[in-house]
Amino acid sequence: MHKSTKKWLFIKLSSLFLIPFMAWFIINFVSILNNDYNKLIVFLSEQPSKILFSIFVFLSLFFYSLTISEIFEDYVSNEKIKNVANKLVYIFAILLSLGTIITIYTI
Repeated sequence: MHKSTKKWLFIKLSSLFLIPFMAWFIINFVSILNNDYNKLIVFLSEQPSKILFSIFVFLSLFFYSLTISEIFEDYVSNEKIKNVANKLVYIFAILLSLGTIITIYTI
């Protein structure tokens, strides 16, 4: 399978898997929106919420990095700049998802 075909499939599959997690996040966000800080901490400290929010963060940053990478492929003509930009986006997505997940599990 060609590299661009794999990337296209990963984008489509991650967007498909992201839909139920986005719905879960929106429903829960609306329910805790007008509450205080303690309710948010209680929500994020519950085990199902930790797991679901971690998966949501990972999937959203995975989807983000793939789509930004695709934009670089389409609009940046210099190969060196394109490769550096892609690597920086992947590193940013990995560090941000790890930082978020570690922070959630230390609550």
